[in-house]
Amino acid sequence: MAIAMLAWMIAIPALGFMTGLRSMMPMAVLCWFAYLHHMPIHHSWAFWVASPISVGVFSVLAVGELIGDKLPMTPARTAIGPLVARICFGGLVGTIAAMSLRGAPVEGLLLGVLGALAGSFLGYHIRIWLTKDFGWPDLIVALAEDIIAIVVSVYAMGIVTG
Repeated sequence: MAIAMLAWMIAIPALGFMTGLRSMMPMAVLCWFAYLHHMPIHHSWAFWVASPISVGVFSVLAVGELIGDKLPMTPARTAIGPLVARICFGGLVGTIAAMSLRGAPVEGLLLGVLGALAGSFLGYHIRIWLTKDFGWPDLIVALAEDIIAIVVSVYAMGIVTG
């Protein structure tokens, strides 16, 4: 019971938050966990996340985002297009994680969306704060965000599948 509460209160919002930082990373990690049979979703509507095609597509998208985030012409994560994508993927990741826990998908959706919104705006403002006010190089902050998004996504999925 404690693990289930930990997953609901920490892991699902953390997956959403990481989606706010890197929209494709939590989805790619979730696909890998499903592909490796760590999630009981194979007989649900979310079965497709366990396919090699999903793993490949979302892994490529996640790596592409890690690269694209460093480019000067990349829009801010709080711009309408990137923000809508983060909200959608945060909700999707939260829903699938909730299903894997045999919980209410709508609660997972809500936690994932709220986490994605928080991650998008807090991540944006923290990045601006560190680069503008403290003078840290944007590349260093971006790489730190990458590492945080990867590590926390894997850790949160470990809690979900625990």
